[in-house]
This record gives sequence, C-alpha cells and structure tokens, in this order.
Amino acid sequence: MTQKLTRSVPHWALLLSAGLTAVPAFAQQSIKIGSFLSVTGPAAYLGDPELKTLQMYIEKINKEGGLLGHPIELVYYDDAGEASKANSFAKRLIENDQVQAILGGTTTGATMAAIPVIEKAEMPFISLAAGVPIIEPVKKWVFKVPPTDRMAAERVFADMKKHGITKVALLSETSGFGQSGRKETLGLTQKYGIDLVADETFGPKDTDVTVQLTKIKAAPGLQSVFVFGAGQGPAVVMKNIQQLGLKVPVYQSHGVASEEFIKLSGSAAEGVRLPAAALLVADKLPASDPQKKVVVDYSKAFSERWKTEVSGFGGHAYDALMLYVGAVKRANSLDKEKIRMALESTKGYVGTAGVYNLSDKDHLGLDLSAFRMLVIKKGDWAFED
Repeated sequence: MTQKLTRSVPHWALLLSAGLTAVPAFAQQSIKIGSFLSVTGPAAYLGDPELKTLQMYIEKINKEGGLLGHPIELVYYDDAGEASKANSFAKRLIENDQVQAILGGTTTGATMAAIPVIEKAEMPFISLAAGVPIIEPVKKWVFKVPPTDRMAAERVFADMKKHGITKVALLSETSGFGQSGRKETLGLTQKYGIDLVADETFGPKDTDVTVQLTKIKAAPGLQSVFVFGAGQGPAVVMKNIQQLGLKVPVYQSHGVASEEFIKLSGSAAEGVRLPAAALLVADKLPASDPQKKVVVDYSKAFSERWKTEVSGFGGHAYDALMLYVGAVKRANSLDKEKIRMALESTKGYVGTAGVYNLSDKDHLGLDLSAFRMLVIKKGDWAFED
C-alpha cells in the first residue's frame, strides 16, 4: 500500500486501495518522507500506531507552515510483517518515489533487509526497530530510536537479581527481533549470574506454544520465564502459560509495550513484568521527570485523535520524526549529508523513549535510564515493586 499525506489530502485519500496514491497540487515542492511499516499482519499492533503517529504529526507540522517552508509528504508501504518485502519497498521509495529520508522499519528483520539498499543510496534512515545489529557496528546513514534488545535484557536481569531469581527459561521468537534478543540475552547471563535452565523458540505466527512451554515447565529448579518477542506471538505464549498452570514470574521484553498486548492476553497478562518507555505510565510520572511533558502531550494528542490508547511503538515514530525535523532545522538545508551530520550531533533531545545524545560512535543515543521497569496489574501498567 502507498499513501502520500500532506495537509491538503482529503479524508477519502486515507482509504485508497493498494497501488494508488493521492498527489496534492504542491507535491513537487514538498519534502517527501518515506516509510515501510507493518500496518497489517502479526506485527500490526506495532506498525498501526506508528503510521497513525506519522500521519498525525505531519499534518500538524504542515498546518503550522511545514518544514523550512515546505509541506511534508508521507509515502508509505505496508510490509504486513514480512521482512522480505522491506528491501523492495526501500528501493521503490528511493528510486521511484524519490524520498529525502526514510523513517520506518517496524521490525528488526525488515530494517536489516532494507539497510543495504539505504546505505548504498546514502539515504538518512531512522529505524523504529530495537535490534542491536541495526546500529552495531555503526552504519553511516542508519539511526534508530527504540532502546536495544540488549538494554532490555539488562533491565530484566537486573530486576531478576533484585528478586533473587537465578534459574531462568528463555523463550524467544524466531523473528529478527526475537533472535537478536536471544543472542543478547545469552551474552548477559554470566554477567548477571543467570543459569539458563531452558532455551526454546516459537514462530511469530504460531497459534500454540504448549509443546515448548511443557518442556520449560519441567526444567529443573525453574524460577522464571523470559519471553523475547513482539506482535501477537507473546500474547499466545501468555495464554498457554495460563492454560498449563505454570506458576512462576513471567518477564516480557519491550516488544509488547502496548495496550494491545494486554487486550490480546486478557487475564493471562496479570503480573507480567517488562522494561518499557515512560510513555506507558505518562500520567504516573512525577512532575519533575524530564519526559513528563513530552509523554503527556503525545499521549493526549494521540488518544484524542485516534480514540485509542497510546503504545510505545507510536512513540518511536514520534521520536524518529522529531529527530529528523530537528536535524533539518539545525542544518537549515535539505542536503542529505548535512542532515545526517545534524542527526549525529543531536544532544539532549527529550523524546518519548528517553533523552537522546547521539554521536558518530552511537547512532541511538540512549542509556539504560530510558527503560522503566513495569508490571501489569489489574489490566493496567504500574511501576514494578
């Protein structure tokens, strides 16, 4: 699906079918931002709020006069959660649509598939996915906004250590995100004194994971389960855990930081612990928190516009867009190299995911303080205890 969005696009343009675009009269003078997102498919509850966020804030920017006096035009494609489509979509955005930057890549797999094309084209790219390989090693044109899977594993293990948990079963998704997370988790076990008593995997489209969970339940000395995945799969895992009567603390990664996970999991989500952005607990933050205003304002704007709860994933799209807009303004230019350098020199930007301080050696710019350790209580987010 493609869509071009500017302030003059009428409501009906949002409903255009695959292959059609809406081109406003001033499109030739617009700044084209490209995106490929998982708007449908198993990762839809990540990609859908990302698209809604980009649409909402691009409209807002255009109503306020645009960027450097130009309206922004959004061109996006839905990869439906299939990473294999990302490479061709990136080519299309660059060669056919002639975008000036790409913000997107809902999943790590899609992002990694597109990177070779983007790097070759020397295109500023800000990924919305979490995997460490996106930015390690540093790639000249590639940036990202969510905290990494390694950071998530560190926060989880630190919390386990605090609660005296050492014998852990890992259940990771076979997606790019899940497998990157598995690799980073395995690399941290010794540092945190974790004894991995089981190491199982599941597919992102699996509808039943009881075989793997039965093995985990039988693991000697099991104290906790750590699930590393995103999209619908982790919710299936939670329902199966409940059905099997597995009574140990369950940790999830930031890949489920959305109200949709709670809805899909139902009562099985109760007690789940996870590292997540401040956005999920915006109203619970103290007034002194530097992110308070940003996350409260975003949360209010998103929920009022779309009549639905916010998610950390929509926040990633907000951070990516604002980082790009800020870089363009500081560069005072649409020259891609100048924008890339401005992105790389971003300091003290307060976003929904944390406070960003980028450099030529760090194309993320977040530290562990970006994660708040949360627990699901009575169908809502709460600070961990």
